[in-house]
Amino acid sequence: MSVQLAPSILSADFARLADEAAAVADVADWLHVDVMDNHFVPNLTLGAPVVAALHAATPLPLDCHLMIDDPDRWAVDFVEAGAANVTFHAEAARDVVETARSIRAAGARAGLALKPDTDLDDYFDVLPEFDMLLVMTVEPGFGGQHFMAAMMPKVARARRFLRDTGAALWIQVDGGVDADTIEQCAAAGADVFVAGSAVYNADDPAAAVVALRERAVAALAEPGVSR
Repeated sequence: MSVQLAPSILSADFARLADEAAAVADVADWLHVDVMDNHFVPNLTLGAPVVAALHAATPLPLDCHLMIDDPDRWAVDFVEAGAANVTFHAEAARDVVETARSIRAAGARAGLALKPDTDLDDYFDVLPEFDMLLVMTVEPGFGGQHFMAAMMPKVARARRFLRDTGAALWIQVDGGVDADTIEQCAAAGADVFVAGSAVYNADDPAAAVVALRERAVAALAEPGVSR
């Protein structure tokens, strides 16, 4: 699968979200929207009405990452607000399969997110119900955290599972992804990269996205790296 970049507006200027989205609209594949409820994670961000406003303001498909309690109840609201992909946490859901099916039935892709300490092996059997697996490379809740390189074996295990079974999912990484870490994420098996601070703290967010993509593509071209 091709490299996909998803700038995260968690690191953008919340007073200028339309402008911040426009800054990367020509170079990004997705716009990543972190939804936090101050319960599942100790931070509070935004909800479905802001997603609807962003959907009206940008041509980029919205990739919503729900870091919330009871995603089973709320996930479809974000599809109806305009999200093209809705990812929720396995640790928060009552029934990951039912929730994935409800997201897909509403017309969006479904993603399953795993915290760093969550065992991937417990979810291999449900991955065919999803379009994307998100391997968190920081503890969810705040932007600007230090990248956890210890998550690369989990990414690699996920890639081997997909290769061995023929399952068609994207593998996304989120947390601390920047020019210094994106290559190891790509080499391990990721193909969708969420980058917040590395994009929106740059002088030129669009140029930052282009540079990140180039590094990921270069890593995939290295000998011994396969999909």
